[in-house]
Amino acid sequence: MGDTRAVLDSEEYPNTEVQKHRVLTLEEWQEKWVNHKIGFHQEQGHQLLKKYLDTFLKGEKELRVFFPLCGKAVEMKWFSDRGHSVVGVEISELAIREFFMEQNLSYSEEQIMEIPGAKIFKSSSGNISLYCCNLFDLPRANIFKFDRIWDRGALVAVNPSDRKRYSDVMLSLTRPGFQYLLSVLSYDPTKHAGPPFYVSDGEVKKLFGSVCNIQCLEKVDVFEERHKSWGINQIIERLYLFTEK
Repeated sequence: MGDTRAVLDSEEYPNTEVQKHRVLTLEEWQEKWVNHKIGFHQEQGHQLLKKYLDTFLKGEKELRVFFPLCGKAVEMKWFSDRGHSVVGVEISELAIREFFMEQNLSYSEEQIMEIPGAKIFKSSSGNISLYCCNLFDLPRANIFKFDRIWDRGALVAVNPSDRKRYSDVMLSLTRPGFQYLLSVLSYDPTKHAGPPFYVSDGEVKKLFGSVCNIQCLEKVDVFEERHKSWGINQIIERLYLFTEK
């Protein structure tokens, strides 16, 4: 227990710039889905989200919940089953189709006129809408604003040079009284090039602190066997709750 506590309380990694110029193209992300290189997908859902779900929802009904870079996250079904409206955006059409298939949900698809080449996939129930397009094009589709944002595997996946642009888009999509739950990862970025990319506590505050109250709800050691291939021996997940200032 002493070792774990020391890890969780350790200082931030000083070399935050080492991944600054790292770039993955949208095509490379699509290839990850085609080649099933999706170690980031959690079949049982996110355990910290389960733990803090009541804190996140505050007992409110019929919320609009946004999933940036949603993949085939099973948590989208959790929210829709509770009567909330879910909107996601994902560049991989394969990921979106797998979500509906694995959750046994019938759906329709149509072109998005405002974004050439983009599609929207809607569950037959009408409360899950997944946009297949570049996240940065999404505001052109007039998707309105959200009560909740669940950001897991999104900020840590966008190219580090795009983070300010990303946070600006996210904050532009929030309604008054919003709650924004963010999961980021902390590991030695000199050992692993990413993604997922290392996001420091200072970076989180720089991106969101001018608009949001920021609370770190929990830090958890999430090291798994697969992380050994990254050349690291520890990886910490930090869960933040943002609320309106």
